[in-house]
Amino acid sequence: SLYFILSLWAGLVGTGFSVLIRLELSAPGSVLGDFQLYNLIVTTHGLVMIFFLVMPMMMGGFGNWLVPMMLSLPDMGFPRLNNVSFWVLPVSMGLLFCSAFSEGGFGGGWTLYPPLSSVMGHSGPAMDFLILSLHIGGASSIMASINFYSTWGNMRAGCHQFYRVPLFCTSIGVTSFLLILAMPVLAGALTMLLTDRNFNTS
Repeated sequence: SLYFILSLWAGLVGTGFSVLIRLELSAPGSVLGDFQLYNLIVTTHGLVMIFFLVMPMMMGGFGNWLVPMMLSLPDMGFPRLNNVSFWVLPVSMGLLFCSAFSEGGFGGGWTLYPPLSSVMGHSGPAMDFLILSLHIGGASSIMASINFYSTWGNMRAGCHQFYRVPLFCTSIGVTSFLLILAMPVLAGALTMLLTDRNFNTS
């Protein structure tokens, strides 16, 4: 339920950013009067919608509601890990908004590509807040994915052989496995970007 509440709130925030984007594009010239502000809105809209609407709702919300029910279980495999994986998400979202309010925010697009995400593109702390936000969000995804994968793989009731497991549970299990593989790669790339910015690595 908490995942659903957070993701619905994030959806409202992202929809507000989407309205501002459409307002800016509705007329020739600049409606907002600040191109950096427009780039910031596009960046924040993309990150909010992906990391705080789609992923928490599809994996956290529907997964926590339906996987234990479909596998005839009282709860997920690691309830406390589940709890931690949710409660770091508001912290991650708070850091994302700290980024938006730090020295004009980061306006380099939600893909965070250099050179816009380098020190030359954005020299202030906004990008560093954003990197920390995505690190914490990625840790949340890894914790939730470990929980889903171990629940799906190890806690099936005796009547649930692999070929009798509902397809939704299998899709959650496969998606969890892919997230466990992909999120450390994202974390490594973000760490390298952080060291490029702050420790003059290349």
